[in-house]
Amino acid sequence: MRQFGLIGYPLSHSFSQKFFTEKFLQENIVNASYNNFPIPSMESFATLWEENPNLEGLNVTIPYKKEVIPFLQYSSAVVQEIHACNCIRKFNNELYGYNTDVIGFEKSLLPFLQPHHTHALILGTGGAAAAVQWVLQKLNIQFQVVSRKANANLSYERLTKSIIEAHTLIINTSPLGMYPNTNESPPIAYEGITAQHHLYDLVYNPTETLFMKNGLAKGATVQNGLAMLHIQAEESWAIWNAKM
Repeated sequence: MRQFGLIGYPLSHSFSQKFFTEKFLQENIVNASYNNFPIPSMESFATLWEENPNLEGLNVTIPYKKEVIPFLQYSSAVVQEIHACNCIRKFNNELYGYNTDVIGFEKSLLPFLQPHHTHALILGTGGAAAAVQWVLQKLNIQFQVVSRKANANLSYERLTKSIIEAHTLIINTSPLGMYPNTNESPPIAYEGITAQHHLYDLVYNPTETLFMKNGLAKGATVQNGLAMLHIQAEESWAIWNAKM
């Protein structure tokens, strides 16, 4: 039995196991299984492979997209550039790292992009934010990163109404608003949101976050991260089955 899975901690918010289990059933893939591996630290990473000898591939989620890189023997060009990995394939007892978030984000964003979406704000600085930055650079969309951390261009306190008005594409890569904390949202000046804005929340549970609701109330278009997850999951499956 071929085995695949997801590492992260915690994994109560994950959709991957349900997605792949349903995929295997619907496509009559009878020789594969997909399991969650909620490891509390990367100290358990090597043991995970030893205890699961049939494990061929892993998806990687919060908080290990950056931490997993030193354990890889090979990394794709994107992983090397953005220092974030969310897909691992084991081949000949060596680990190959990839990033399918970039594909999922770009393909899911493109249907919503308008010519006036030339300036963006990225809320958060984690592994998913790195993938978003890479895609926006590729699309020639100027962006600023917003976070409470020092490695951001802007702090939330400095986000004035005029800054919000000038950045008509806003992407939330933080977990703010994720179930069960559905009453939370990024602390931005929502009064600056207009009908020209597009708000993309990488959170997918709930399907309509408070961040998205605040945008809709101002006439903006919105989307959650579910389409991105479906695309990146299918890309992971393609990687695990590609000829090496």
